[in-house]
Amino acid sequence: MNEKDSLITLFGDNDFQLDQIKDILLPGMEKKEPDSSKRLEHKDMQKVGGNKVKQELKIRAGIDSDLAKRISKLIKDSGMKVQASIQGDTVRVNGAKRDLLQDAIAFVKKNVTDFPLQFGNFRD
Repeated sequence: MNEKDSLITLFGDNDFQLDQIKDILLPGMEKKEPDSSKRLEHKDMQKVGGNKVKQELKIRAGIDSDLAKRISKLIKDSGMKVQASIQGDTVRVNGAKRDLLQDAIAFVKKNVTDFPLQFGNFRD
């Protein structure tokens, strides 16, 4: 694991062993944090030498710009009385009441299932 580059590199003698490593690693990650395997971006398998293979798994942190735009558009099209704005790798939602914000969280959870989202606390 390379923490600086957010990369996990898997090595195996062949494709089958690499798949076996993933079969052990991914459920273990899911036990620690649900939906954490959805954050991994699987790179192509590479031949290292002889029959040896390696594969890199990139850990995605934050929301990429396409997903942020999609979430912002979903919230704006829903007709809720909240405003969504993109701030770097996060989407900030402002609303007048706590109930509106909770409705927005439930709406986004229901409609965005391809990436695990985290929701921060909000103030009164």
